[in-house]
Amino acid sequence: MKKIVFLIVAATIMFACKDAKTNEKTTETKQETKAPEMAYASFGEKIDATDVLTAEQINAEYNNLKVGDTLDVKFTSKINSVCSKKGCWMRLSLEDEKEVMVKFKDYGFFMPLDATGDVIVNGKAFVQETSVDELKHYAEDAGKSAEEIAKITEPKKTLSFVADGVLLKN
Repeated sequence: MKKIVFLIVAATIMFACKDAKTNEKTTETKQETKAPEMAYASFGEKIDATDVLTAEQINAEYNNLKVGDTLDVKFTSKINSVCSKKGCWMRLSLEDEKEVMVKFKDYGFFMPLDATGDVIVNGKAFVQETSVDELKHYAEDAGKSAEEIAKITEPKKTLSFVADGVLLKN
């Protein structure tokens, strides 16, 4: 009888140790498969950082567009400014001191008010003529002075973009 009890206790200890080793391996595996940190903060629709045009390339594309033309594209650029009231638009720099006015599809998302640095935007590029009233509104949102706003007297041909997704580099 003592031998049977001893065998049962020994078998129980062996199985218990085996489960502990299995749990250790599972924990190690979970740590190894942990995802790397994201290089970008994502806003709007999910997009990736592949097949992206440079600021110079998109500038060349804009040079070929006429008012009313649209182009589905993804490009990267540097943020010049963001709407200071709620992040509902941003201006991105191109070469030759040009800027692209970026708005967000259906106001479905906004950028952080303090967003700076490089971004990747995906959506529709187009050229439009922006009215004096709208230009004054944007200047006001950007925190321009009353004197600067008063200097706006003519409509402006604007390089525009409606983004459905944005990646902001961390």
